[in-house]
Amino acid sequence: MRGVTLWTSGEIASATGGLASTEFTVSGVTFDSREVGPGDLFLALGGETTDGHRFLDQAFAQGAAGAVVSRDTAHPNVRVDDTTAALDALGRASRARMAGKVVGVTGSVGKTGTKEALFAALDRSDPGCAHRSVKSYNNHTGVPLSLARMPRDTRFGVFEMGMNHAGELAQLTRLVRPHVALVTTIAPAHMGFFASEEAIADAKGEIFQGLEPGGTAIIPFDSPHRERLIAAARPHAGRIVTFGLHDGADFRAVERMRVRTGGTFVTARFDARELSFTLSQPGEHWVSNAMAILAAVDAVGGDLEMAGLALAEMGGLAGRGQRFLAQLPGGEALVIDESYNANPASMRATLAVLAHEPGRKLAVLGEMRELGDHSNAFHAELAEPIVAAGVEHAILVGDAMRTLAKALEGRVEFVHVPDAATARERLNAVLAPGDAVLVKGSNGVRLSTVVAALAERAMA
Repeated sequence: MRGVTLWTSGEIASATGGLASTEFTVSGVTFDSREVGPGDLFLALGGETTDGHRFLDQAFAQGAAGAVVSRDTAHPNVRVDDTTAALDALGRASRARMAGKVVGVTGSVGKTGTKEALFAALDRSDPGCAHRSVKSYNNHTGVPLSLARMPRDTRFGVFEMGMNHAGELAQLTRLVRPHVALVTTIAPAHMGFFASEEAIADAKGEIFQGLEPGGTAIIPFDSPHRERLIAAARPHAGRIVTFGLHDGADFRAVERMRVRTGGTFVTARFDARELSFTLSQPGEHWVSNAMAILAAVDAVGGDLEMAGLALAEMGGLAGRGQRFLAQLPGGEALVIDESYNANPASMRATLAVLAHEPGRKLAVLGEMRELGDHSNAFHAELAEPIVAAGVEHAILVGDAMRTLAKALEGRVEFVHVPDAATARERLNAVLAPGDAVLVKGSNGVRLSTVVAALAERAMA
């Protein structure tokens, strides 16, 4: 969208209650000075360890057209009292001027992949008219930034919303004001901040509080928390739709068959209609996600057949299922990159995917964080899915993996290492042509560095 006017200085000043130093227009918005490009608006946010005002010269050297600031500068700017509040205000103004349909996505597992696939489905039916939050910009700064970046003539907006404390989603969803609110899966992520999985379900259910009048709530039918989520949606939703793999779901996969490429041929049934398509992403969890995507496309009036084509063409996301072949002396090894994050549910799902791969199966598994008092039990419980997947060699990374190491003794060959650098060395020593290796762990373990080293071999 470079070169297309996103905001004028007058519109920014009106939205934020600020004062423009001069007239300017911008074609993008960012608060990260490293991301600034020609024509961007740079928001000089204050932080705990740094202050965006320190990077104003750098931002304009990289081509910024204007800035939102709270102190004097010679650069073209809109001066406000509080730049963080100005970001929220700009996000609200962007949402207010958008006349299309908005989908909000949350969940413990699968929200980024579902958001990306839903965007692809809507963009396929109406090219260039869909917008979504990029990366995992799903928190108190990422959501308003994603809103502020939305072109005014957008027909479909898709926004991911995350949380790790109660009350956070309630704030975010009132910024997004979705016409459709979708919950993917409830799982014990961030258990260190919640008393129970039911409390997580309650926090995820806050997304329905921001629904526009008559809006649609989309809820996982197969979840043990289904009725809890329905109860949370009922006061706010004009319509409640369920999705899943079992009888009773409004959008249900009635047939599914694994195909040679690793994906799944799916027949979905909804109302009196059916749609058959090939889902490029492997795994039962992706079949369920696809039902949620179809439900959302239907709710906003998108083209379901085009959505099926988009799901067939969608590639894996870096850190979330991307696949590539690493070149080794004498052959290749398949790498499944799930390094961005991990919780008990997503670990089980991706190990089940690994089970279907040919060749020797290896797993580099990083510890799962933010599980609180439940951490030891959740880690130990991974032993069964590891054995069931046929993993022949596991590299366990991080101190929290101690209980899993004990549970695997005598069942699977493994090593327990302290960090990603050591894991990379160990993997280099054992990886062989024909192997399939899954790399997965919480983001803080930095297993992405292991994947990056393997990716260098893919490009060699």
